[in-house]
Amino acid sequence: MKIESCPAFSQEEKEILQEIMNIAFGNATADLAEVIDIYVELNTPSIQLLGIGDLPDYLINRMNLHTENSIVAQNFWGDFKGSGILVLPNRSGRSLIAILDDAELNDFEVKPIAGQEKEVLMEVGNILIGACVGKVCELLNTFVTYTPPQVIHHNSDEYSAFVMSFDPAQTAIIMETVFRFQKIDINGLLLIITNQEAIEWLQKALHNFMEPYE
Repeated sequence: MKIESCPAFSQEEKEILQEIMNIAFGNATADLAEVIDIYVELNTPSIQLLGIGDLPDYLINRMNLHTENSIVAQNFWGDFKGSGILVLPNRSGRSLIAILDDAELNDFEVKPIAGQEKEVLMEVGNILIGACVGKVCELLNTFVTYTPPQVIHHNSDEYSAFVMSFDPAQTAIIMETVFRFQKIDINGLLLIITNQEAIEWLQKALHNFMEPYE
């Protein structure tokens, strides 16, 4: 269900939140480019409200961008609380390592790099999710704490446990963008998911954000 069709958010609130997320996603990619010198192209972010019971099907549909995926998930806590999810196709970690180490992908066929690949994915996820959520918190005058990121595969027990950790009675606010790593031509998906417990705070914070401009 789109935010504009839900009485929980006015059209004005939706537009403010979309602009804030546009700034936040842009901040995240700028931080990534600064750390590992990889430019990221972003689509305009979208915002939806969804029953958390529908979240597994939603994620499966969105992750059909790729046949198999690696997922970096990181939770955050505070007035603005939820989860950041970075979805990348399998072997993206190898491509990122190749860029960072100036190596060829063929080199990895004979070198076991599972641990290194996982570390790179976690680092990229940590940068993108942390910078995005951090910018939202900066703009809305709050702060959060984070759990360490984890790398999971969508067909694994870890993924099932991650999805089941959400309360199916809750409503999720899903803020997402599709992006592309320019140097390695890999598409990915970045989602920030928060729940209805944050809606009242979020509405108030959005209006406080706009007060100086009114």
